Amino acid sequence: MSGPEILTFGCRLNAYESEVIRAHATGAGLDDVIVINTCAVTGEAERQARQTIRRARRTHPDARIVVTGCAAQIDPEHYSAMEEVNAVLGNSEKLMAESWAALGDDVIKTPRVAVNDIMSVRETANHMISGFDGKARAFVQVQQGCDHRCTFCIIPFGRGPSRSVPVAEVVRQVRLLVENGYREVVLTGVNLTDYGRDLPGRPSLGSLTRRLLIHVPDLPRLRVSSLDPVEVDDELMGLIGNEPRLLPFFHLSIQAGDDMILKRMKRRHNRAGAVAICAEIRRLRPDAALGADLIAGFPTETGDMFENTLALIDECGLTHLHVFPYSPRDGTPAAQMPQVPMEIRRARAAKLREAGAHQMEQLLKGRKYQVISVLVEKNRSGHCEHYLPVDIDRDAAPGTIVAARVYGQDGKRLMAAVQ
Repeated sequence: MSGPEILTFGCRLNAYESEVIRAHATGAGLDDVIVINTCAVTGEAERQARQTIRRARRTHPDARIVVTGCAAQIDPEHYSAMEEVNAVLGNSEKLMAESWAALGDDVIKTPRVAVNDIMSVRETANHMISGFDGKARAFVQVQQGCDHRCTFCIIPFGRGPSRSVPVAEVVRQVRLLVENGYREVVLTGVNLTDYGRDLPGRPSLGSLTRRLLIHVPDLPRLRVSSLDPVEVDDELMGLIGNEPRLLPFFHLSIQAGDDMILKRMKRRHNRAGAVAICAEIRRLRPDAALGADLIAGFPTETGDMFENTLALIDECGLTHLHVFPYSPRDGTPAAQMPQVPMEIRRARAAKLREAGAHQMEQLLKGRKYQVISVLVEKNRSGHCEHYLPVDIDRDAAPGTIVAARVYGQDGKRLMAAVQ
């Protein structure tokens, strides 16, 4: 190994934090460390993490294996009991330079498990990142944690209470990334639309976005990650309608399209609210592409309840879907509810994905002959402003933005000629 290897599971926030980890581990001289940055959203995510830990040990028998992330925060004893694992770090500890410096000391002085009470954390430190390893777009953490308690979700116990990075710090981070050549930045958080409630003056996500675009005029493309339908503020909606640098793809944390299931999930929106926010975004930005998180087979979900969720995909024109068969998490209320058989959950998830794929194909067909703006990532490919994957017809440097005219699509990707 020629340097620390970071294996990341889960959300964009984890991708951001993996770059913080890489910088700290490199600074500590940990050339023989493999870090597994875990996710706890589903049981499948944890299974894959455990499989990766075992594979890493077989491939690198002499490496030090460190497990961190949400799964490690929630159940550190489980991972410390794995014979392949040398150390377990919590979600707070993984972002501290001293945690990684300690791993460079005599192993006797290094605690095998360093995981604090995440609920006691009240601040989110800003971690300056100059770049992202092998990436054309950069993620910036602006919010951490969650104060809500959806009945299916274990993440608040892995991430702690909601807390925000001050506006000036976010501006400083984005300015540095732009100076280092990044043309697209994504604002991330555990519950992004909760941004600012803990800060003086309670700035909203829309206020942060507006000030960021004003103070970093050289940033050509800005995205926001997952939005809670009930918390999208008026200032952000105004920017959706009037700010071309705020790209026209918006991902919504909808979860279900049936009112009873949403109530049992303890979500704060209903079906009509989800439909309304999608319609308002399209009114303000007619060309917007919309994505959503959807859970199939939530406890007590009947066939009719599922059909309400399925119909929502066509009704709202949802294209970029993250579909999860419901996965019970120990310690959550939903795990104690009457469960839908797994084979039904999987079949319903497949139907949701099929409906989403149909909507995606229609969106791709609608882009034919249009000139699009493509952020080049690698191998003559990238993503356009609607976060559609694009293959271009000639070489272009990764990280650059090129104009290209669409001449075809294969149901999953656009093909375009550079202008």
